[in-house]
Amino acid sequence: MTSPQTPKNLHDKYHAHVYFDQSSLEMATVLSETITEKFCLHVGRVHQKPVGPHTKWSFQILFFREDFDALIPWLDSVRGELSVLVHADTGDDLIDHTTYAYWLGKEVPLNLDGF
Repeated sequence: MTSPQTPKNLHDKYHAHVYFDQSSLEMATVLSETITEKFCLHVGRVHQKPVGPHTKWSFQILFFREDFDALIPWLDSVRGELSVLVHADTGDDLIDHTTYAYWLGKEVPLNLDGF
């Protein structure tokens, strides 16, 4: 596995996926609520099952270039041991989840078969 790339603010729109498991469910739930309150961003459901290409439980954050410089360093400082995929939202799911995929923490394998 290659070393994960750190997030770069190069795109107009982004998704971040915060990964967790049963032992970190409470932390992830609080984090999702805090992001909604602190940044007024759209945060998706806290999924307690793999969804789409995501092989672990996760929740999604939708944000824009203007939000990046405040959100990403803050998220990195509070995520603890949670891994976070940050990727561009260009409309090409395969490229967004590979070429434009950046990581906070350990890289989590994705299931790209659906793309």
